[in-house]
Amino acid sequence: MTVWRKSSHSGGTGGDCVELAHTQSQTLVRDSKNPHGSTLHFPTAAFDTFLRARKHSPTAVHSGLSS
Repeated sequence: MTVWRKSSHSGGTGGDCVELAHTQSQTLVRDSKNPHGSTLHFPTAAFDTFLRARKHSPTAVHSGLSS
C-alpha cells in the first residue's frame, strides 16, 4: 500500500497542494485535490536533487518559465 503525505508547504486553504509518496526507487507526486488523477513518478535520487536545489535557490526552479 502506498502511503501519501501532504507537503508541509501546502496551506490549509485548499490551494496549491501536493502529496508525496515513496517507493523503493521512486518518489510519487500528485495533486491532493485530485487523488485519483495523474501521478508523476520521479527517480528518488533525481527528486532529492530537485529538492536540494529548490532549498538553496527558491527562484531557480521558476527561472525561464513563463505564465
